[in-house]
Amino acid sequence: VQLQASGGGLVQAGGSLRLSCEASGIHNFRNKNTAWYRQAAGKERELVARITSGPSTDYAEAVKGRFTISRDNAKNSVYLQMTSVKPEDTATYYCWTTWNWRDLWGQGTQVTVSS
Repeated sequence: VQLQASGGGLVQAGGSLRLSCEASGIHNFRNKNTAWYRQAAGKERELVARITSGPSTDYAEAVKGRFTISRDNAKNSVYLQMTSVKPEDTATYYCWTTWNWRDLWGQGTQVTVSS
């Protein structure tokens, strides 16, 4: 059972990036709420966006209008489309869901935005 995140990298301010997270070994992934979190150096991990099984979505104020979370249940995957990125978006991004009543985290993918 794992979440495999990918898609991070170096991008210039104002650019775009798409993160992907593929779940494996999780039964009924389509019924699970999932989310993206991020953690910048020296700061606490914070929620970026989440998507329910509905699906409904909600976002942190800092990314509203710039980031879009989506899911493809046929691929057991969740995505984070990042646009108009800013240097303050620089962080390690983690995907999250639950499994067996516990938090399950992906390994993290680094996003660095240059000014």
